[in-house]
Amino acid sequence: MTAPAAEYPEESAELSEPSTADAPNSDVPVTSEEGGVLILGGSPIGNLADASDRLRSALATADLIAVEDTRKLRTLASGLGVRTRGRVIVNHDHNEEERSATIVQAVQDGQRVLLLSDAGMPTISDPGYVAAAAVAEADLPVTVVPGPSAALTALALSGLPTGRFTFEGFLARKGSERSRRLASLAGEERTMIFYESPHRTAATLADFVQTFGADRRGTVSRELTKLHEEVRRGTLAELAEWAESERIRGEIVIIVEGAQAPETPEAQDVVRLVLDRVAAGERLKAACAAVAAETGTSKRELYEAALAARSE
Repeated sequence: MTAPAAEYPEESAELSEPSTADAPNSDVPVTSEEGGVLILGGSPIGNLADASDRLRSALATADLIAVEDTRKLRTLASGLGVRTRGRVIVNHDHNEEERSATIVQAVQDGQRVLLLSDAGMPTISDPGYVAAAAVAEADLPVTVVPGPSAALTALALSGLPTGRFTFEGFLARKGSERSRRLASLAGEERTMIFYESPHRTAATLADFVQTFGADRRGTVSRELTKLHEEVRRGTLAELAEWAESERIRGEIVIIVEGAQAPETPEAQDVVRLVLDRVAAGERLKAACAAVAAETGTSKRELYEAALAARSE
């Protein structure tokens, strides 16, 4: 979740003296690749104890560190007891294209480049995609230090189906783009994951009631992994009512249950529909095409099943 460009401090050459003495397990290899590599580092979304040893190692050994906000990097490195030695550049939504060229060149020059977002996994509704795509396009090594994800954490906590899901990220704030996207999701059968800002949560839940129905189940998660972590569960109508009267704070993840799949008639019933139409004088192929269109079944399979039924 990215702040406006004006909030980013200027880049600094380095944040501390070149040393890894304070880095726990700093000898843990980040990747088996030798030479230059882009490392996409997953960082804690709230609780610093969730940081991995590999992230500590990457912070301590990177030649170049690309971050959204140098202040967040200072807080992260200090909290983990790690001294960084690499040059630091600012990489955010408003300068990614420019910075990607710098990152590609650094990897080409044999440098270990660590790319971080403010929290969570870079590229997932956060900066990083442009650089990762550019390095991959240049046929240079890209690797990942896995870390926490607000989307998957909220999904796991939701109590809603997790076998199939779709990450939708942030909706457009308003206008036709928002309306079209919501309309396209009305029949989505997979569990849906959305990010939202706290001050737009109530309006978004009200839109969800209109699009998905008042009785569709959902959850609102905030402050995940932090001291005041909260997960609200209920129907969309209940969640919208709660949000309307609540002063919501923190970063928000909304999970929405998928639509129920339309009931498919039993195979024998579908074949019977075809045979009834044929008995009324309709040609078999035409009857199969019509019934297939009505029931969503395969026209070819229906034709073969009807032929087999007629020969019995």
